[in-house]
Amino acid sequence: MPRLVGLSDHVPMRPLWLCRVCAAPWPCQPARLMLTRDYRRDRIGLSVYLAGRLFDATGDLITLNPDAVPPPTELFDRFLAWTRRRAGPGEG
Repeated sequence: MPRLVGLSDHVPMRPLWLCRVCAAPWPCQPARLMLTRDYRRDRIGLSVYLAGRLFDATGDLITLNPDAVPPPTELFDRFLAWTRRRAGPGEG
């Protein structure tokens, strides 16, 4: 599979958890695309990997500014909710 130029550069800048390239909250859209491609045959592995990053991000953000940590639902949506399997045609 050909490498998508620059896509792998969309990594988190810790402790802020912003993308080093586009400064969007990480995982940004390009990072999500890269992760989806890299874990295309292992959705559970992707979820486990991102759960670890969610844990790291929560600790970093609390240490950085305990009064400005995003709510847990926002962090869950940012790191994990997008990895859920989409229902296909005819599925509930």
